[in-house]
Amino acid sequence: MIMRAPAVPLITVDPYFSVWSMGNKLNESDTKHWTGHPHRMIGTADVDGKQYCFMGVKDNSLKMEQTRVDINALSTKYHFTCEEINLDVTFTTPLLMDDLKLLSRPVSYIQVEASSNNGQKHDVAIKINVDDELCQNFKYEFPIQYTDISEPGFTCGKIGSEFQNILNKSGDDLRINWGYLYLASNNSNSTVTNKTNTHDYGTVSHNIELSVPINTDNNTSALFTVAYDDIKAIEYFNVPLDAYWKKDGEIIEDAIKQALSEYNSLFEKCEQFSSKLFAEAAESGNEKYAELVSLAYRQAIAGHKVCADTNGDVLFISKENFSNGCAATVDVTYPSIPQFLIYNPELVKGMLRPIFKYASTDIWYYDFAPHDAGTYPLVNGQVYSHGTCPTWQMPVEECGNMLVCTAAVAVAENDVSFAKENWSHLEKWCNYLIKNGVDPDNQLCTDDFAGHLAHNCNLSIKAIMGIASFAVLNRMAGEEKKAEELMNIAHSMIEKWLIMAANEDGTYRLAFDRPDSFSMKYNAVWDQIFGLQLFPENTFKAETKAYIEKHSGEFGLMLDNRDTYTKSDWLVWSATLCDSKEDFTSIVDRLWHAYDKSESRVPMTDWYTTSNAKMIGFQNRTVQGGLFIKMLLDKEICKIK
Repeated sequence: MIMRAPAVPLITVDPYFSVWSMGNKLNESDTKHWTGHPHRMIGTADVDGKQYCFMGVKDNSLKMEQTRVDINALSTKYHFTCEEINLDVTFTTPLLMDDLKLLSRPVSYIQVEASSNNGQKHDVAIKINVDDELCQNFKYEFPIQYTDISEPGFTCGKIGSEFQNILNKSGDDLRINWGYLYLASNNSNSTVTNKTNTHDYGTVSHNIELSVPINTDNNTSALFTVAYDDIKAIEYFNVPLDAYWKKDGEIIEDAIKQALSEYNSLFEKCEQFSSKLFAEAAESGNEKYAELVSLAYRQAIAGHKVCADTNGDVLFISKENFSNGCAATVDVTYPSIPQFLIYNPELVKGMLRPIFKYASTDIWYYDFAPHDAGTYPLVNGQVYSHGTCPTWQMPVEECGNMLVCTAAVAVAENDVSFAKENWSHLEKWCNYLIKNGVDPDNQLCTDDFAGHLAHNCNLSIKAIMGIASFAVLNRMAGEEKKAEELMNIAHSMIEKWLIMAANEDGTYRLAFDRPDSFSMKYNAVWDQIFGLQLFPENTFKAETKAYIEKHSGEFGLMLDNRDTYTKSDWLVWSATLCDSKEDFTSIVDRLWHAYDKSESRVPMTDWYTTSNAKMIGFQNRTVQGGLFIKMLLDKEICKIK
């Protein structure tokens, strides 16, 4: 990867089990949780009586020289050198979406390979040390227990709190403080130890250190797994649920052993997948676009938790990271779905199920869709706007989102059965859009950080696409008359929209009552993806030209004329409206440039300023799945045949 990633993924499993390097070199700073709090892992190589550090910060150790880092969709690869040896260190989390048990299995790999740098054989001990802060919200929060659970052929240490208060809190800037952290190897000569340190106040910390002996001749590699058993994954309408990988009764020790035994074959699958993804993305855009989606891939998945509900149906619960911690947020689901429609539409259904379930309760009495279903990991009903308080609801936004997402799943799978299960909700929300969507009143859209806005032109497009989506579902269900009626309504709304939204130069406004204003019209991309041709040909030709020539800063296309900030997901969606690949890449290249140069060293932010690429407020968010929108269009996965 040519891009200097703002943060480098090391372990990417779920919102709690997430470790990153946020510097240019792996051994120049502590590794961290995506929130920026220390989640320290230290890697050292003992060579001929010398100790070299290649990961994290280790006092009294020499520092190996990092000469290269490369990132693909599923692995991060570092190359280090010193006088005696070269070291290749590969971090892999095998997030292959065609296998949901594998996708949810909380086991991540570190593979280390040594070679001689001077032609001589060297005996090497590779040591990985993981800090107990990986299982605490704050270090020294609770007393920690260490257990050696090794057996022949399996070396493993385990740490966790003495007080297992499972699912005891929810919120945004939090780390897990229940469950157990594991560090393991299947090398028969490996050893595991408990490294303890005493705090000034007498509190003891417990680190696991695992050492694997190798050499530069015939035993050149060491394999480690870092794993986490959260015991219970989420609370779903007051019922604690297991993670999906446990659905058939599996236990963590067996999962770790299986992971160790299948590393070689899994790594090969990961490499093949990552290469194919890169090639397809480069064909849709260019190599910079391919790097963007490759970096986004693990982040978008690992912002979710995969579970099964009490019926055995898949749940894919997102966490609204560094926003408000909401779970299963509809306007976070909507921008993320391109990635999941491409690789497994069942995961999109897993995002929608909590909303349909909550909307079926007596608590939700509105005739529009909810915003969320809880605060991660407690998925017990909407918390945004204090649950059902009307002030901060997003009625047009969420109705349109739910209808578009459901239709996209149906078309991708060529199966309308999931929609039929929730038909009464979809019909009600479509009717709401018919009544209220052509010229929305003063309300929020998904860009709620920009505040309330009346007569929002882009939100009106959302309503139109929502109604058209329900028309698509009706046609798939054999209701041709209803489908035609709804399409006619959508067409009539577009006719009004084209008049009310028009600027004199052929572009379109931010709001119907604000002449000469502008905003990204990202919601219109679904007209292209579905192949509906609702908007007349060349409708957005002047619009996209203005995006490039008038409304872009050095680091990207501005969201609208109210500020200089942008959103990465909507930037790529808006670029996808362009007629040519060259115009698409001229916009998206600026996003690549922003991540490459930003001084905000965090997992890909989606909200930053176009003048200096600094993050404004969000990081490590699942909406980066939206960067796959151009690939979704080109693959024609959701094009109505």
